[in-house]
Amino acid sequence: MDKKIITYILGWVLIVEAIAMQIGTITSLIYKESNWIYFVIVGAASALVGFVLVKIMRRKNMVLYQKAGFAATALSWILLSLVGCLPFWISGEIPTFIDAFFEIVSGFTTTGSTILENVEGLSHGMLIWRSFSVWLGGMGVIVFLLALIPKLGGSQNIYLMRAESPGPIVGKAVPRMRNYAALLYGIYMGLTALEIILLLCGGMGIFDALNTGFASAGTGGFGVRNNNMAAYSHYSQVVIAIFLVLFGTNFSFYIMLLTKKFKQAFKMEELWLYIGIIAVSTLIISVNISSLYPTAYESFHQGFFYVTSIISTAGFGIDDVNRWPELSKAVIIIITFIGAMAGSTGGGFKVSRILILCKEVRKEFALLVHPRNVRTVKLDGKTVDHNIMRTTSVFLVVYLGIFILSFIIVAFEGKDVLTSFTAVAASINNTGPGLNLVGPAGNYSSFNILSKSVMIFDMIAGRLELYPLLLLFSPSAWKRA
Repeated sequence: MDKKIITYILGWVLIVEAIAMQIGTITSLIYKESNWIYFVIVGAASALVGFVLVKIMRRKNMVLYQKAGFAATALSWILLSLVGCLPFWISGEIPTFIDAFFEIVSGFTTTGSTILENVEGLSHGMLIWRSFSVWLGGMGVIVFLLALIPKLGGSQNIYLMRAESPGPIVGKAVPRMRNYAALLYGIYMGLTALEIILLLCGGMGIFDALNTGFASAGTGGFGVRNNNMAAYSHYSQVVIAIFLVLFGTNFSFYIMLLTKKFKQAFKMEELWLYIGIIAVSTLIISVNISSLYPTAYESFHQGFFYVTSIISTAGFGIDDVNRWPELSKAVIIIITFIGAMAGSTGGGFKVSRILILCKEVRKEFALLVHPRNVRTVKLDGKTVDHNIMRTTSVFLVVYLGIFILSFIIVAFEGKDVLTSFTAVAASINNTGPGLNLVGPAGNYSSFNILSKSVMIFDMIAGRLELYPLLLLFSPSAWKRA
C-alpha cells in the first residue's frame, strides 16, 4: 500500500476542513460570540499540518489503486471527525471528548443522532459547524477533492469515488472523473441553494434556513430547535419533505436530465421502486395514525414527512412517533433498513440492493421450475454483472454480521430491546433517531462509552459501505504489494 499517497490525500483533507471550519468563525463573529477563537486555532493548526503533509508527500505519479483508495477514504473520515470535534470539546460546549466525537461523526456521516439534550444551548457558531458537517459529508469530502485537485483526477481514482459513494454500482456519466465530481457537487449545491431560498420565502429566518438546508441536503437531520422541525410551519415542513425525496434520489438521474437523456432517466427501476416504497409506506402510516390527528390531511402530512425523513435517512421529526401504533413503528423500522437510492446522499442498505436481491431470488425460483433455462438478472434493461451480484450478497452478510454483533454489545448495557435495536439500526443505516429512548423526541446521551463507541464505528462503517473501514483492521492490507 502506498502510504505516501494516502498521507498526501490526508493533508488535503486537513486543509479543506480548516477552510470549511471557518463558517463557524464567521457566524460567531456575526452573533458576537467569543468562541470564534476555537475555530481559528483548530483551523490554523489543521491547515499548517495539512500544508506540510502535502508539500512533503507530493509526487509526480499519483496513481492510486483500490486498496490504497479505500484506506485513504476511511482514514480521511476518521481524521475529519477527530479534528472536527475539537471546537466542541475545547470550548466546553460539549464537555466530554467521546460526546463531541459522537456528535461530529454523526454529522459527517449524515446520521443525525445527537447526544445533546438541549440543542438550543449550543452557540450559533457551533450549531452552524454542526449542520455544515452534514452538508460536507452528504456528497463526500473525497468527491470534493476529486473536483478540486487536478492531480487527484486520474482515471485510477475511481477507487476513491467507489469508497465514498453509496451503492453497489458506481459508474461515470461523463468521461473524466474530475468533471464528474464537479458536476455532482454543482447539482448538490444548486439543490441546496434552491431549498434555502424556498425556506426563506416561507418566512424561516436566515440562520434556521441555512442550518436546515445543510442538514436536509446531507440527509443528516440535525436541527437547531429543541422540537426539531415542529418549530416551523407546514409550508416549511412540506418543502423539507420534498427535498428529502430529491436528495435521496440517485444523482445520476439528475445528470441524465441535464444531458437530456429523459427516456433513460425515467426508465430507472430503482427510482420507481423508491417512489413506490414512499407511497405505500405513507399510505399505511397515514391510515394507521388517523385516529391520533384531527384531519385526514394532518395524518397524511405526518406520515409523508416521517416516511421521507426515514427513507432518505435524514431523521427529522415533527412529532413523537413513540405514541404511534405498532404497525406504523414496524413500517418505520423496515424503511430504516431499506434507506435511499444508490448514488444519493442517503444511507441504508439501498433500494438498488433490495432490487438486485429480489431479482436474484426470482431467478433462482425460476430455475427450480425450469432448470435448463438460462436466465440473467437485468436492471434498467442491462444485464447485472456476476461480480455485482456476488458483492451484493456478500455485503448483505457482512452488513448483518456487523449489525448483530453491535446489537449484542449495546444490549449488554441493559436498555430495553427496542431502544438498543433501533439505536444500532439507526447508526449503521445513518438514519439518526430510532424508537423509545432514541426516538425523535429523545437522544443518545444516556448510553455509556462502549455503546457510543460501537455506534461511532457503525456510523462510519455505514456511510462508507463497510469495506473501507474494515480494510483498516486487516494487517495484510498494509503490506506493500
